Amino acid sequence: MLTPERIQALCESSRPKLEVMRAGLRAHGSALVAFSGGVDSTFVLKVAVEELGERALALTALSASVAPEEEREARELAARLGARHVVVSSDELSNPQYAANPTNRCYFCKTELYDLCEAQRRERGLAVVLDGFNADDFKDHRPGHKAAQEHAVRSPLALAGLTKEEIRAWSHALGLPTWDKPQMACLASRIPYGTSVTRERLFQIAGAESELRRRGFRQFRVRYHQEVARIELAAEEYERFLSAELRREVDAAFKALGFKFVALDLEPFRSGRMNDAAGISKPSADVHPLPVVS
Repeated sequence: MLTPERIQALCESSRPKLEVMRAGLRAHGSALVAFSGGVDSTFVLKVAVEELGERALALTALSASVAPEEEREARELAARLGARHVVVSSDELSNPQYAANPTNRCYFCKTELYDLCEAQRRERGLAVVLDGFNADDFKDHRPGHKAAQEHAVRSPLALAGLTKEEIRAWSHALGLPTWDKPQMACLASRIPYGTSVTRERLFQIAGAESELRRRGFRQFRVRYHQEVARIELAAEEYERFLSAELRREVDAAFKALGFKFVALDLEPFRSGRMNDAAGISKPSADVHPLPVVS
């Protein structure tokens, strides 16, 4: 959790980066923001609305891989920011390359998303499509970024050199409720690579995570392993599972969704564990193809 002192320090040190981002958005004149309602895309949309007003449009794509809570939050956030907002349906599951769940699954999902964004951009006469890719994302396995590059999508956060921590700090300073929102990923990321992605499996995962969220858990994942649901929790939330009553409730709720066994992982949640299990190495931290403000 960022302290007030840390937030202030981050904002002061990264102010030139934010000004570069703002100038870049003004130079575009108009933009469509690929908007999921996460920390990064919400910040991009906030700044885009401040700089472009009605010439900024948010687009949210919905599919079976998007949790119902994320859809609701995206709608509420766009309204709160006063942004024009369109919601479209995405059908990446119809692509057998996506459904097969290879290690570059996200490439096929983002290709579908940016096709939808480009169609809306052209129809509405907007200059560019923007995403929430940030400077820290260069250090992670992000096959979806290739799709963004192929579609000429602009990444204002990465272009300005803004890191995740700086984005959270500025989100707090600008009054965004997403400033401390846990990192999210599509529901398909809960399924091990090579295990096919189906609507039924995504429904099970969505229902299980909704059960945990309804009970007040914030940072977690429910990993799909056929008959087994494996719960990953943030270390600070483990103690709640000492309650026998809670364990019984969660076990019953998950089994009602079709799981036969429910397991609590002894290793705390951290992003990227599925990539680690598949032996996917992260890019070198020195690889940074975009210019960065110093």
